Amino acid sequence: MSPLHEPTGHLDTFCRDFLPPRELWPRFHYDALPELAYPPRLNCAAELLDHRRDSERTAILFPGGRWSYRELHVAVNRVARVLVEDLGVVPGNRVLLRSPNTPLLAACWLAVVKAGGVVVCTMPMLRRRELSYIAGKARIRLALTDARLAPECEEAMHAAGGETTRVVRFQGGAGEGSLEALMSAKPADFAPSDTAADDVAAILFTSGTTGQAKGTLHFHRDVLAVTDCFPRYVLRPTADDIFCGSPSLAFAYGIGGLLLFPLRFGATTLLLEQVTPPHLLQGIQDHRATICFSVPAAFRVLTGLAGPAGNYDLSSLRRCISAGETLPAATWEAFRKATGLRIIDGIGSTEMLHQFISSAEGDIRPGATGKVVPGYQAKVVDENGEEVPRGEVGRLAVCGPTGCRYLDDPERQQGYVQNGWNLTGDAYRQDADGYFWYQARTDDMIVSSGHNIAGPEVEGVLLEHPKVRECGVVGIPDEERGQLVKAFIVLSPDAEPGEATVKELQDFVKAQIAPYKYPRQIEFVASLPRTETGKLQRFRLRQGFAPPA
Repeated sequence: MSPLHEPTGHLDTFCRDFLPPRELWPRFHYDALPELAYPPRLNCAAELLDHRRDSERTAILFPGGRWSYRELHVAVNRVARVLVEDLGVVPGNRVLLRSPNTPLLAACWLAVVKAGGVVVCTMPMLRRRELSYIAGKARIRLALTDARLAPECEEAMHAAGGETTRVVRFQGGAGEGSLEALMSAKPADFAPSDTAADDVAAILFTSGTTGQAKGTLHFHRDVLAVTDCFPRYVLRPTADDIFCGSPSLAFAYGIGGLLLFPLRFGATTLLLEQVTPPHLLQGIQDHRATICFSVPAAFRVLTGLAGPAGNYDLSSLRRCISAGETLPAATWEAFRKATGLRIIDGIGSTEMLHQFISSAEGDIRPGATGKVVPGYQAKVVDENGEEVPRGEVGRLAVCGPTGCRYLDDPERQQGYVQNGWNLTGDAYRQDADGYFWYQARTDDMIVSSGHNIAGPEVEGVLLEHPKVRECGVVGIPDEERGQLVKAFIVLSPDAEPGEATVKELQDFVKAQIAPYKYPRQIEFVASLPRTETGKLQRFRLRQGFAPPA
């Protein structure tokens, strides 16, 4: 692999060593906007936070309290000192984080990056096998975890790295050895690590169509780039805004909307551990939030709770942003009628880090995803990569200041990046006015309530159950969730179909992987549709496959 231009600030060069070959990278563009001209040496955490180190303005709100920018800065510096002085982290080491959305999770995220480490933030819903895969793939030896989630995290880390791993707990009281206890004796200052703009700051894992999670590598300049495109030119926040929302900080959507964006503009973020629609609405009302990030399925529920018959005051809201799956025009219109707010739709991906197609409030067309976000380019192409005429359906191709770099996965890299363009796996058409209209997924990914779920991963878990001989998992249309996970199952000879078996299999999946991935519908069949070579024909399952009698 050819070297990058700027010398790395990482002593542990794992991430740079396992970047894809340069010939497989997408094209990057930094000249479309003046804000994208970053210096060659850059620490994004320091850039986002250090110039507000003395500010008493509120950085983070949470139930029962607040942190000022000064308090956040001190917390980040103390965590960074713990990482370097007590836990032996050197620049380039990967650190796994696991917690609901809390101020200390946000501080840990920034501290890892400020210390020159590479943050790998994971959702609380992930199970041991998923965590151990991530820890093994990224060769992680240290995890910081909410104490309530620690046992499973400790088991996963031990499975991935044995006795060489370490897990430090927080949010469980300042007991001996806890992160809070280690922080308490540390000074409030910390010099940021001298990282290159093209050193990796974070690895985000996303489900893949083959069933194994994909690690996406993002540089320090990528982290800043997403704050200088969509929010600056589409969302247009001010320092007086209060951000809130439902996504986890482990998601690209969540880390951007609920931490990076507010910090970049000196605004406030509201972090809630419980983000069910009633909790979110209560948080908006109590803290007078002004900007809300969520997904279409949640907005459908919010519409009923926030309408004329609702009991929540949402008068403080001025912007709502939807992503994760397509936003139906009916949902958009129902929410507008209930609240008077025009939801800003958009599409992003973990590979691109955040949104690259969206429309500002005055340019919204209900049902359309939007136009290209300033700083990016997008087009609809055919199977040969040639742009199709406006109005025709094809594959969405994108490039800009961010792009796909998979961790140690050249085969998937070649599939996602072609001719310098990122192919997102979505089918779109572009109209004469430049608006992009979503049509469908072009791969086997299931998008349910904003979650990307790989059918083959669910199949792999089901096949571990002794009652399952064969299975195929696909997404089927659903008005509330966009898609539902449905499993077609051929039972073992001694197994009996019925509701008891359905529940047994559903509970089995929930215990093995994140519960949102379990099949909400199960159909028992005598056989599955396959090609002559034995390949499962998932498209036939999606079309309502009826097995022969």
